[in-house]
Amino acid sequence: MITLADYWMGRDVWFSRALTPAIRTSAEVTVQRANALLQLFGEARAVNSGWRPPEINASTPGAALKSKHMTGEAIDLADPEGDLDEWCFNNQQDLVSLDLWQEHPASTKGWCHVQTIPPKSGNRVFYP
Repeated sequence: MITLADYWMGRDVWFSRALTPAIRTSAEVTVQRANALLQLFGEARAVNSGWRPPEINASTPGAALKSKHMTGEAIDLADPEGDLDEWCFNNQQDLVSLDLWQEHPASTKGWCHVQTIPPKSGNRVFYP
């Protein structure tokens, strides 16, 4: 099970001034939904990337300028073989039931990105 401490990755201490009540609330929802996803999937996963304050996001290769990680609304789960990405892609009805959106597996080699708010396209599985 993923904890908030796993999601914060120590950044809640190092960047405490950037951590707002709204981000804390969003992170709780993100972690809850990620755990529900992993329960349906049937395997535990580590957090590759949780909350990213702007300074961390700016130094993260390939990160979107307006990444949902900065608002606590996204999580990257370890997925070295791509089986979680594949499962999510093939079980989009479960993403719907969990109110999650997935970055397309072609864009996330080694991790599975899910977020709690829809992308601009509105697509359940989207390209960044």
